[in-house]
Amino acid sequence: MSRILFLRLMASMSLGAIVSVCCADPVTYIIDPEHTFPSFEADHAGGLSIWRGQIERTTGVIILDREKKAGTVEINMDITSIDFGLEAMNERAMEEDILDVARFPTAKYVGTFSDFKSNNEPSAIEGEFTLHGVTQPLRLAINSFQCLVRERGGNAGVETCGADASASFNRDDFGVDFGLGRHLQYVNLMIMVEANRAE
Repeated sequence: MSRILFLRLMASMSLGAIVSVCCADPVTYIIDPEHTFPSFEADHAGGLSIWRGQIERTTGVIILDREKKAGTVEINMDITSIDFGLEAMNERAMEEDILDVARFPTAKYVGTFSDFKSNNEPSAIEGEFTLHGVTQPLRLAINSFQCLVRERGGNAGVETCGADASASFNRDDFGVDFGLGRHLQYVNLMIMVEANRAE
């Protein structure tokens, strides 16, 4: 092979690599409901104890473009599946004067990835949280984030991204002001999520 032909081949390969990096398509991931559980902490009786629970049914979509350091998140939470570990508390929380699930059966978080690290992994999400029919801005801190190809199980060979994200808010900002003056209104929200790359 002549030197000129070799240089042309190398230039072509380099250009192809650059184009593939700069123009890579965003990747869509579908939230795995069997490995995604938003959980929460809330006050009881002004500091007497902390109630903890989780949402059992969650769906959503994550779109990620690492090269452009961009992406979106949509998480839908079925509030009728709330579980405190005590059925009486589950039923009480769903009543009209608290979560009113008959009118507001779902909560939703929609946001965009931000604060990308040097390894092109996001460390925060800027977005909006809808609860009890009220939408407010809410920033999620991403405490851990990783993508890998699963080696075992039903998703073997599929790329999966997982994250642990958290935020705090006051529930009375969303109209859930039951016990105002007797119970502290803060809620700590933690979202453990895994999402599988779409075909």
